[in-house]
Amino acid sequence: MCSSNGSASCSKNWSESAHSFLKLCVIEASYSLGMIRFYCLQNRGSGASLMAKVALKQHAPALYSLSVIQFNGSGGSKGNKNLRAGVALCARAAYLGHVDALREFGHCLQDGYGVRQNIAEGPRFLVQANTRELEPVLRFQNNNNNPCFTGSGGGGGGLLSDFGCNVPEIDVHPVNLFLKEWFGSKSDGSGSGLGQGLRLCSHTGCGRPETRPHEYRRCSVCGFVNYCSRGCQALDWKLRHKME
Repeated sequence: MCSSNGSASCSKNWSESAHSFLKLCVIEASYSLGMIRFYCLQNRGSGASLMAKVALKQHAPALYSLSVIQFNGSGGSKGNKNLRAGVALCARAAYLGHVDALREFGHCLQDGYGVRQNIAEGPRFLVQANTRELEPVLRFQNNNNNPCFTGSGGGGGGLLSDFGCNVPEIDVHPVNLFLKEWFGSKSDGSGSGLGQGLRLCSHTGCGRPETRPHEYRRCSVCGFVNYCSRGCQALDWKLRHKME
């Protein structure tokens, strides 16, 4: 963190903000390691335990990732799915403002998946997901005097096209990029660490692999692509799949 020559000056500059930053680094590192252990190293118990410890600290990405594991019964059999637990974890992450969780929870409410169907409430969470995606884009455009523009040109990010905006791709968490690189390094797309018959989530910003054959839902239109969650499916459909 600091060299021996600079340790004195670092200690003098210590503050609560520095303390909070280091705590956040530890939390993010624990979450990333948990994901890597669970999916890449196939150490399911240790990986899930790390994510659970971070989730107790109200870390939204960890809560959402655990919800995806519960929805799919990842690391176990189909009978290990726990939809109620998945919805509870997803709802908590959505409450904390996690965009993917907002989208997933909205679709769960719309479809009655793991929770009583609420067609009126579901779209409200989808709108919140759109709004949270739009906020940083509008701040960037306002700072650069570049108003949101409409059109059907390429490069739309997320579900922001619902607002008639054509904006850059959304940021992806570093651990998702790591998963994509780990499993997608082979030129044939089969993935370096995937077992036979296993596939990655087809949403390009996800990187989560199946832990057993046919774990993820298949697209009902083409039957080829597959998704770890309803949120990933809706997002990928808007980004690219409906154009294929």
